[in-house]
Amino acid sequence: MKVFISFLIVSFPLFSVLATVDNFLNCFPNHVENPNLIVEAIYTPRNSSFDNILRAYIRNRRFLTSETPKPFAIVTAKHESHVQATVICAKSNDLQIRIRSGGHDYEGLSYISNVPFVILDMFNLRNIDIDIVTETAWVQTGATLGELYYNIANRSKFHAFPGGVCPTVGVGGHFTGGGYGNMMRKYGLTVDNIIDATLVDVNGNILNRKSMGEDLFWAIRGGGGASFGVILSWKIKLVQVPNIVTVFRVERTLEEGATDIVYRWQEIASNIDKEVFIRAKLHSDQNKTIKASFFGLFLGQTKPLISLMNETFQILGLEEKDCKGVSWIESTLFWAEFPVGTSIDALLNRTSQPQVYFKSRSDYVKSIIPKQDLEKIWKILAQVENMYVQWNPYGGRMSEISDTETPFPHRNGYLFKIQYYTAWTEERNEASKNYINLSRKVYDAMAPYVSKNPREAFLNYRDLDIGSNPSNQTYFEEAEVYGRKYFKDNFWRLVNVKKKVDPGNFFKNEQSIPPYYPRIAPAPAPLIMGD
Repeated sequence: MKVFISFLIVSFPLFSVLATVDNFLNCFPNHVENPNLIVEAIYTPRNSSFDNILRAYIRNRRFLTSETPKPFAIVTAKHESHVQATVICAKSNDLQIRIRSGGHDYEGLSYISNVPFVILDMFNLRNIDIDIVTETAWVQTGATLGELYYNIANRSKFHAFPGGVCPTVGVGGHFTGGGYGNMMRKYGLTVDNIIDATLVDVNGNILNRKSMGEDLFWAIRGGGGASFGVILSWKIKLVQVPNIVTVFRVERTLEEGATDIVYRWQEIASNIDKEVFIRAKLHSDQNKTIKASFFGLFLGQTKPLISLMNETFQILGLEEKDCKGVSWIESTLFWAEFPVGTSIDALLNRTSQPQVYFKSRSDYVKSIIPKQDLEKIWKILAQVENMYVQWNPYGGRMSEISDTETPFPHRNGYLFKIQYYTAWTEERNEASKNYINLSRKVYDAMAPYVSKNPREAFLNYRDLDIGSNPSNQTYFEEAEVYGRKYFKDNFWRLVNVKKKVDPGNFFKNEQSIPPYYPRIAPAPAPLIMGD
């Protein structure tokens, strides 16, 4: 509490702080269905549980410092009307809201702001309603991917959903950012499998796909929902999987031919049968030895996979002993790197204290990187401790979907996406600066091999280094810089939608969509209903 108050004194007069908080709290009973639940839903620094609630869904130790700005209040919504009240009361009291579902926002924008703000925490709204007959499900945004997968598996051995591999990721942010996983080459992204949604708009109204209109429904499926409203729930389309799938992990060093294997991986990973997904993970150990690990999922049994790999990727040397046939739900444990034999109940574990500080970034690759340049990359990686570089293949279904179908534009013509992940445990500020600078060094060195004009990025891997705005304003010129990297030409349509549904720019953060154009601007793409 002392840290919270000292922050407020510096940034806002204390008497104004107290008055604003009281006005915000007094506003709530007028906009909720059951006022008796308010006491259990709202936490202020006066509550002994405030710090525990705040920390419960912070996944990065970079944002667990005394200097990190704290909210005036945390609303742990237990009813949809609590969400409506938060929007209405925050807006009327000039408070910003930050919307948190799982807390995996890499830059902490779902729970940090430098202006007076409240956190709307969705973790209590996590109901999952599955209909196997129609192969659909409604899932509230406070649910985690692990909970979603667990519930699907409890209803059917032959159904799944193509989402990410980290089970504690919140459905809300994952879906609105695009959401990819190891079945995207077969079924596309999460946003390609969403058929309806409910949302609280800037006026506190609850809308569904029909009432919000196709333009807003288009925008929230990959354009970052926090720019347009508060997503309450999603209706998703389940996909079919065999009762047995195959997973594998193979590691090779440079001495074992890793360079040739990675080069061949670039040739086949996006062209191989769409039932196969092979991730390449590159890193150096403490001895500066470069290792390439290959993680695979095949929607089928082991023998057909071995045959396919011998035809297309023989250089990897995959053998039956490297493979394991499991149910789809068991494969989610493998990809989340749980120990062998872990119960699927582990998917229900929602919270864990963050163990590391980290910085993550992204890139897209359209052309094969030559072998001699791979060797240059190995030398750079050998200089950086605790950095992992993941290469995730595209192709398959990803190449069949138009780049304007959703705001997510990285579709046909892409070989793979890169994620850079740098982690450290030292608590000193100097250590954080050092590791972040090393991460930037690797990112800069990769410039010749990745997409250009713009150099593209993935919204779910939030990265303030590619451009940002102040907490309290969204300037178009700055927004266009990061917006074009995340969305390419789809950025213009997102601006059009924002202008229509939130012209006052209430829903904003450091990388949100602006509701207006600059005074002098190129002609935007036309806003066509249903695009």
